[in-house]
Amino acid sequence: MQHLSGIVRARNALEKGDRFPVGALQPIVADSWQRCRDIDLDPRGTPRHSVVAFSDVKRRREANAAMRLLALAEMQLLHSQIAGSNFMIALGDAEGIVLDTISDQHFADSDAGRSIIPGSMWNESERGTNALGLAAMAGKPVAIYGREHYFACHGHLSCMAAPIFNSDGEVLGLLDASCAHEARQEHTHALVRMAAAQIENGLIYQDASKSFVFAFHPRVEYLDTLSAGLISVSLDGAVLSVNRPGKALLQGLPLVSGNHFDSLFEAGFGPAVDGLLKGGVVRIRDRAGSSVFMVCRQIGERRTVLPKRSSPSLPALVRKEDAPDFVSDDPAIKRSLNDLAEAAALCMPVHVTGETGTGKELMARHVHRLSGRKGEFVPVNCGAVPEELFIAEIFGHERGAFTNARAEGSPGLARAADRGTLFLDEVADIPLAAQTSLLRFLDSMEIRAIGGQKAQKVDVQIVSATNRDLEDMVAQRLFRADLYYRLNAFLIRLPPLRSRTDFASVVRHLMEKMAPGTPVTDAAISALAQRKWPGNIRELRTVLQRALARRRAEYIDEGCFDDDTPVVQLSSDCCDDCRSRPLSRAKCQEIRLLYHRTDENISRTARELGLSRTTVYKHVRDTS
Repeated sequence: MQHLSGIVRARNALEKGDRFPVGALQPIVADSWQRCRDIDLDPRGTPRHSVVAFSDVKRRREANAAMRLLALAEMQLLHSQIAGSNFMIALGDAEGIVLDTISDQHFADSDAGRSIIPGSMWNESERGTNALGLAAMAGKPVAIYGREHYFACHGHLSCMAAPIFNSDGEVLGLLDASCAHEARQEHTHALVRMAAAQIENGLIYQDASKSFVFAFHPRVEYLDTLSAGLISVSLDGAVLSVNRPGKALLQGLPLVSGNHFDSLFEAGFGPAVDGLLKGGVVRIRDRAGSSVFMVCRQIGERRTVLPKRSSPSLPALVRKEDAPDFVSDDPAIKRSLNDLAEAAALCMPVHVTGETGTGKELMARHVHRLSGRKGEFVPVNCGAVPEELFIAEIFGHERGAFTNARAEGSPGLARAADRGTLFLDEVADIPLAAQTSLLRFLDSMEIRAIGGQKAQKVDVQIVSATNRDLEDMVAQRLFRADLYYRLNAFLIRLPPLRSRTDFASVVRHLMEKMAPGTPVTDAAISALAQRKWPGNIRELRTVLQRALARRRAEYIDEGCFDDDTPVVQLSSDCCDDCRSRPLSRAKCQEIRLLYHRTDENISRTARELGLSRTTVYKHVRDTS
């Protein structure tokens, strides 16, 4: 509380132009505020939103390809660690220019999220006090919480950034996590620092692919942690690089690249390697007389023996039994799911509608799980059953009941679903003649096989699905009205993929199922979101599979879809009027992207962005 009151007093002084209260701010924040004030930035104003050309973003990515590869993997791990916290993870280069982002969709759709995009510049002179810019300037981890940001419009955010160093101590890039101010902070800051250290260690392994990498620490139990020193050594004993913890542990010794291993450690290089290659831990002294434990983590030609990293100190996620195994963050789907468990408990027939590929069978299987039934889930594609055999397939038949009947007879699918669920897919294709029998079955839950004399009572949960308009078919007398109302006791409408608000979550969910742990950047998702998706989730799965096949690295970015979908070109995907005006370009891109994502709906785009329809039309009229 004392810290919060200090921030309030400091902000009041800032906005009045007075001196800042002593001790109310972190020194790094107070110094930054003063620099911003010295260049006449208005703390109550709007920061500049400069974005470099997309061609420059590509050049910067290529120049930092090794770091980017490692960083995207760490960003994906961070995404899983802090998911649900309304956050964004960004990778910047040494100049504070954003290269990639991976984010929670709620944050990505916010004003702050739309301003942190590939190519956006986060130097202090334009964006005021912020973690990414300060970490680049100071060369050390920085956390800026809430109203510590110079601009008042950023007061609801917290951001934590850590620099990524090469073995020579030069800043290669920056890792940043920005989140809602009320979300977790200290824990997130620690995770960001750990991720940056993991990237630095990964670079040592990459750079020493044909050399030895040894881990060392005074305590043996720390050899598998980020506190351990790492030293890469050539096959003849020349020191190539040492990570930051290693430099701290060997402080005062000649840590110059090219010096021999023997100049750092008392044990000769040959005897030390002999012991290390046996796979055990050896204990040796450094030239300052300190004892350390050492283990070999990599032998030349990338034979790495480092244990696979696991997510640190995070509680296991408890999966609710009634949680669907598909993405359901879209409000329309959430509304459908609200009372579904109660409907299943009452054995109400459930009818699922939606375009092809929207996940109707997944929803049907979810109904079956919610019902808690011990019987089988029995799907039947009504459109694939010949009309003359439909009743026999559903209700069964006795031996020799009709021509071409099975010699041994058939129990029927309804009997197979007893105490379980019968899923009638493509229910609109049920022949009219069979609809009467199905209606009678739904009313009585009794089945009589063709050629049989006895009726049998069954307990079946009915789920039906179609991509056609049953109401229209009823009006055209192609479907019985009484059967429609019986099937339609509980209706679920699945929205098409192009109109879902949880599109990013769907992409990440599918990717995690196909290639667990593969990073997907926000730019890749933005590129995908511009498609119409007539095949919906089924089509999206195919496109992602194709992207996995053609990728050239261990991540998916917008370049993986060049042959499938237009890529968001940050420098050119805007109207002619805004193309030559950098400050207007980012806003124009934002409007056009949302316009595509809302299926070119001007009214919805205007409503979601808080703009007039005239303003939206001005920016998108050339796309029609």
